[in-house]
This record gives sequence, structure tokens and C-alpha cells, in this order.
Amino acid sequence: MKSLLKSIAVAAGFLLSAHGHAQTPSVAPAKPAATAPGSATPAAAMTAPAKVATKPGAMPAAAAPGGGDGKVWLNTASKTYHCAGTKYYGKTKAGEYMSEADAKAKGNHANNKKSCS
Repeated sequence: MKSLLKSIAVAAGFLLSAHGHAQTPSVAPAKPAATAPGSATPAAAMTAPAKVATKPGAMPAAAAPGGGDGKVWLNTASKTYHCAGTKYYGKTKAGEYMSEADAKAKGNHANNKKSCS
């Protein structure tokens, strides 16, 4: 009988201690945006959002801002560029918009070996 009570007490201790060690998400306080001298516009908003980074394995729901005007999306990790209107245009983990000529000049290759023009 004593061993049964000890077993129950030990099991209850494990269950209660497991609850105390559960991970809680850490949230960093939001930092106010820095403003450019003599301007009410945040300095971060003054730079062009050319590069995109997301959580590993996640695809953004919408294309990265920018693009258009004959630009391709360069996946900087794979050195592959994607044409406007294709599945991965502006949607890879990390990349940037540039002209197709610039992408080729930097040694990158087209997705599926198909040129955009």
C-alpha cells in the first residue's frame, strides 16, 4: 500500500512540475520607429523594401512589394530568377527584384531555363 501511495505521489509531482516548465512565448516590446532628421516619416519607411525574409519553410501569402516594369524576382538562396506572373514571383524566402539583364549578368539562371522575354 505504501509503494502505491509513493507511486501516485511521484506521478502527481511529475504532472504538476511539467506544467510549471511549459514554454511561454517571449514577446519583445515594440520599438518606436526612428525618424529622419526634420521629417515625421520613419527612417525605415524611406528605404525601398527590395529584400524579403520570412520564417523558414513558410511562403508569404502575397508577393513582396515592388516588382513590375519588366523586373524579375531573384531568389538569392538558389540564384534562380522568376518571371512576373509565375508561382514564386516575389514569394521565396529571401530575394530581390531586378532586371532580367542584371540577374543574368550576376550569374543567375532562369527558373526552368526559360527566359522571361
